[in-house]
Amino acid sequence: MPLYEHVLIARQDLSNAQAEGLIEHFSTILTDNGGKVVDHEYWGVKTMAYKINKNRKGHYAYIRTDAPSAAVQEMERLARLHDDVMRVMSIKVDKHEDGPSAQMQKRDDRGDRGERRERR
Repeated sequence: MPLYEHVLIARQDLSNAQAEGLIEHFSTILTDNGGKVVDHEYWGVKTMAYKINKNRKGHYAYIRTDAPSAAVQEMERLARLHDDVMRVMSIKVDKHEDGPSAQMQKRDDRGDRGERRERR
């Protein structure tokens, strides 16, 4: 089965428990349609680059799955219909990275980004 990574952004006025409940809700939708949730992370409330539905912040959730495309399409359809979800993005990947995502790693553990070039 193909591997996917999903990022959900939920409304900022939800509690942490409700936001994590959304992860469980969409995970069960995927498993009911023949998929498997490999890992999930709750990233917390983050400031967005621009307003979405008059909101500056949102609860971010990240889900790694091994699911057929029909299950992913159904999950995305239900996420777009859900009142608490502002955005959903799914990306098909070749393989899942080991360990936590870059968002959850400490800044020191992310590795060197290389030298900065001087501006002229």
